[in-house]
Amino acid sequence: MRTTIPILTLIFLCCMVVISCAQTDKKQRKNMNKETAATALDENNVDTANTEVATFGTGCFWCTEAVMESLDGVKKVISGYSGGHVANPDYKAVCTGSTGHAECVEVTYDPKVVSYTDLLEAFFRSHDPTSLNRQGNDVGTQYRSVIFYHNDEQKKAAEEAKTELDKSGAYGKPIVTEISKAEKFYPAEDYHQNYFANNPDQGYCAFVIAPKLDKFRKVFKEKLRKNI
Repeated sequence: MRTTIPILTLIFLCCMVVISCAQTDKKQRKNMNKETAATALDENNVDTANTEVATFGTGCFWCTEAVMESLDGVKKVISGYSGGHVANPDYKAVCTGSTGHAECVEVTYDPKVVSYTDLLEAFFRSHDPTSLNRQGNDVGTQYRSVIFYHNDEQKKAAEEAKTELDKSGAYGKPIVTEISKAEKFYPAEDYHQNYFANNPDQGYCAFVIAPKLDKFRKVFKEKLRKNI
């Protein structure tokens, strides 16, 4: 009897850790706490003058959004879908993998504060770019590692970064990140926006995103927004 409770507890925790992004597609309660709320950008009155746009996919867009929002110079982050062949896709359709879209984020940033190279570094450091069509327990082409470039300069920078990382052997395996021209970007449903900030106690957020974001902040502490 003494070993029953610890074993059941361990099993429960393991089950919680393997929760995937798609498995938690339910209406979540808005339970913001002060610490997590600080990671959300005030995107209602964003001055987009002299800004540029970048688009990245690192698996579940809740993770990608939380990482990019934490960087100083990032003005706005929108979760959505791109790279597919179906017009106006919704989350349910994208999750089937049949639309060809990737979950990704559109990042509006001030290049005088944070460079595209900085964003590429954040991109490669915040997920496993050697994992084909999968990040953790999120499996499918919708979770592929992808950079959607908006101009020739971004394309060159992305290709050079990928090549240099491969040459360095930083990951031990070949990088499979897709580098494609940015196509139509479809914003995801409203409840996906600022998801981590709005749902810090939700299982996937607490057991997957929070530890990843904490690790990222330690590495990028000099480039974070001042209120984090």
